[in-house]
Amino acid sequence: MARIWTVARTMWSHGSGRYSLIVLGAWLVTAVVSLFWTPQPLLATDGYHAWDTPSPAHPLGTDGTGADVLSWLMAGSATNLAIAMLSVLCSAAIGLLLVGCMVSRRSGVASATVAVVDALISIPTVLIALLLTVPLGASAGVIVGACSIAYGLNLARIARPAAMLAATSEYAQSARLGGASGWYVLTRHVVPNTVPVLMVQLSMSAGTSILAEAGLTYLGVGVGAGTPSWGHSLATSVKFINVFPLTVLWPGLVVTVVVVALNLFGDALRDAADPVTNPALRDLGGNNAERSREERGERR
Repeated sequence: MARIWTVARTMWSHGSGRYSLIVLGAWLVTAVVSLFWTPQPLLATDGYHAWDTPSPAHPLGTDGTGADVLSWLMAGSATNLAIAMLSVLCSAAIGLLLVGCMVSRRSGVASATVAVVDALISIPTVLIALLLTVPLGASAGVIVGACSIAYGLNLARIARPAAMLAATSEYAQSARLGGASGWYVLTRHVVPNTVPVLMVQLSMSAGTSILAEAGLTYLGVGVGAGTPSWGHSLATSVKFINVFPLTVLWPGLVVTVVVVALNLFGDALRDAADPVTNPALRDLGGNNAERSREERGERR
């Protein structure tokens, strides 16, 4: 707990970390609140007040059906948060599985995995989404699946050098000589040494998944028409950008602010969680070691 508090305090002390924490905290709160309350009912439409400018009743105006833009953006925050979290979790699972195969002591498995990753990593996310749309249809699951596969391959390719360095290190070899299994070496030695790379890449993957949701929804292979999302708000209003620019401005601004915050969050978390760049963690480690020595002395 002391380590987590030290990392959070270090992030808050820097401008980029403070910005990312504020924006991501506001996003999380908005997503939770939208599950229970929005300024206007999502299904409420008013054809007489379509494309209205901001007003007390509609702080961000209305869209072409007279629906409240703010309400749809709030509800869309929950959809985009779910897509981002699922994409990160699934891509991390795929990436770590591939990394484990890449550093396997079986040269055939390692070489085959590297070849497969190098061959598939060039496939665009859009093409993967189009292939998944055939059996699954347009849905949020298509976005999560496409992003998970694409980002998982990219994560494995980027994390491989650090994983190979850890897998061939002296302490990993000592563990194997001591009878440790390959799974033990992977989870206790390889993965912890790739955490700095993973944090940055996963935060970037979360931000890219939001952009992917907007792009895929615009192409018609993303979330359905009745599901609120930031990409849906952009797709339905971008055709009228020359006439009603405000309806495009709000979802575009939200996407930009959140994506920038996610990218900055990964960098700030990496610097704050690394004892090399964060002296507070080194001091914390020294205090813990001294406390342990004192406790052993008391027992004696």
